[in-house]
Amino acid sequence: MSDDVFILGAFSTPAGRFFEQSPKELVRAAYLGVLADARIDGGAIGHIWFSNMLLDFWGQPNVKGQVCLLPLVREGLVPLGVPTTNVEAACASGSLAFNGAWKDILSGQCEVSLAIGVEKMFDPHRRAAFFERLEKGSDWLDPQDWMNAYAKMAAECGTRFERSPDRSMPVDIYALLAKTHMARYGTTARQIACAAAKNHTNSAGNPRAQYRFPMDVEGVLADRMVSEPLTRAMCAPIGDAAAAALVCSRKFLESQPAEVRRRAVRVRGHGVAGGRPDGSWEDERAPVLAARRAYRMAGLTPADIDLVELHDATSFAEIHLIEDLGLCPRGQGGPFTSSGATQRDGRIPVNPSGGLVSRGHPIGATGLMMLNELCIQIRGEAGAIQVPKARIGLAENGGGLIGKDLAACVVTILEAI
Repeated sequence: MSDDVFILGAFSTPAGRFFEQSPKELVRAAYLGVLADARIDGGAIGHIWFSNMLLDFWGQPNVKGQVCLLPLVREGLVPLGVPTTNVEAACASGSLAFNGAWKDILSGQCEVSLAIGVEKMFDPHRRAAFFERLEKGSDWLDPQDWMNAYAKMAAECGTRFERSPDRSMPVDIYALLAKTHMARYGTTARQIACAAAKNHTNSAGNPRAQYRFPMDVEGVLADRMVSEPLTRAMCAPIGDAAAAALVCSRKFLESQPAEVRRRAVRVRGHGVAGGRPDGSWEDERAPVLAARRAYRMAGLTPADIDLVELHDATSFAEIHLIEDLGLCPRGQGGPFTSSGATQRDGRIPVNPSGGLVSRGHPIGATGLMMLNELCIQIRGEAGAIQVPKARIGLAENGGGLIGKDLAACVVTILEAI
């Protein structure tokens, strides 16, 4: 049994629309990248956790990891016979793959474990079919159940819950949740736009980001309306990427050269939670529970965190997630954001990478991309997007929708050693 887990290496490809690149090519880049970052070969890896949501769209519904890693096995780059476990939890897939690797080390199953994830989302010829596939991160055995719940929520806000084939259903759900938050707490579209403008501007200096141009609040508000009150600039784009994190025990870390040990990052806290399908903003939503568990394990409070990477699938999500994570009181996410507190030079920098709305959201890789961004910051290697004195970082990654809550949420706290 090990009482400490360390990220020995982390890596992410850039996010973008890479129609000509196959999933296997993206996985190769992430695998070789994480080994190079860790400065080891793959021979020590005892288990691989592979995250993905949408490879069935490309014809591979099963044994996804085994198939994507096959060329690397044949070349002797992945150990022959190493077990690979496939993980799917919608947008939280990458973080739950990391959870598996983390548990490998805690339990003593192996000294080194790999979490790796990939997503291919861009197909210019099947746009409508892809949006339909994205909807499957909710209950399709009893769909009328949540449709009725959302219709009721909309009626209470004096609006309607409507879907459209030219956008993903999760965006419509986020739009409805935004309206309920606006009705209850006075949150405004301008405050949501402040989050979006901040993240687009942050990503301009991030070489891994899908979008690399700054935006101001007026530009965000003037962009094409997707699902009121959410404009295009407030919504995460479709894109492709792969990312990986290599974790190890203290015993293995101590066997490595000094430079490898210096760059390792400790997993200080880690919490996982499921959702409350019939809850409200005041109830203990999955992000609240996961954050509480991670803070308790770490022995920290929100005031101890130096930077945050969170799951802003839309910019409204950032508004309520900073409340869920305890960075500001419930209902104050809008004013807290518009005050500048979450800017890179603010009280608590949130999404200095650009977040999902600008760095990108290739679903199966997203949670691991967040951890990579935190590792780069904690090591002081973030260059133009570096947060000064970043030693403790938090990542929040949610996946799927069950009622008014996330189906799964993972919060991870990392620290420098």
